[in-house]
Amino acid sequence: MNWRFMQGRSYQLDKMGLRDLFKAFFTYPTILVYLGLAILMIYLASQAEGSGWMVFTPILATVLIYPLAWYLIHRFILHGRYLYKIRLTATAWKRIHFDHHQDPHNLHVLFGALYTTLPTIFIITVTTGWLIADEMGIYIACASGLIMTCFYEFCHCIQHLNYQPRTAFIQKIKKWHLAHHFHNEQGNYGITNYFWDRLFKTFYHRPHDVPRSKTVFNLGYTAEEADLYPWVLQKSHGIRRDDGPGKTRQKPSE
Repeated sequence: MNWRFMQGRSYQLDKMGLRDLFKAFFTYPTILVYLGLAILMIYLASQAEGSGWMVFTPILATVLIYPLAWYLIHRFILHGRYLYKIRLTATAWKRIHFDHHQDPHNLHVLFGALYTTLPTIFIITVTTGWLIADEMGIYIACASGLIMTCFYEFCHCIQHLNYQPRTAFIQKIKKWHLAHHFHNEQGNYGITNYFWDRLFKTFYHRPHDVPRSKTVFNLGYTAEEADLYPWVLQKSHGIRRDDGPGKTRQKPSE
């Protein structure tokens, strides 16, 4: 494995091709952790007692529940305007989502921080698996959630990659996700699944279907908010904001 590839790179997806992404993705520590844990969970499931339904039912349940859980987290927690108002959570909010909207093509902040993603994955999948099939259900649901996370993250990378997808499905989700980042962040919260956006009326097909948002890059953490709650600004080199066609950076005060 070329570990040197993992070091000293900016990982700007808008400057990378598909081959570069494969190298970066499958050597990136976050993805290696997910895949390693998934293999461990599959092994533990193979050692547990259970029948066929204990294998397939947790997988099906995870596939159905997981997109709803991530939709709710993305919409109400990551895009909520309360974490940056609390000193203890401001730094975590900056790392897990604010930085991604400030620089959407940076692979380093595209992947969620493991200290937030792993507990979330395990809470969702352990609960789902335990309710269905006890020990084996827990292992199978956890493995399913971890593999789904890898798929989710790979598609997320493609959406920010300097690459035009060939399949109609990837083309559509890329268009909808980029609209979330560059037109209006208050919609299109899905990454690979937009069913819940459609159900909860947060989906928009084309940018001109909804007004352009002035907080698409700062998620509501404006200069006025930074004066009141300075902790994110103190950890930043500047705040990218969008007041219309031009993009500027507000430098932190000395």
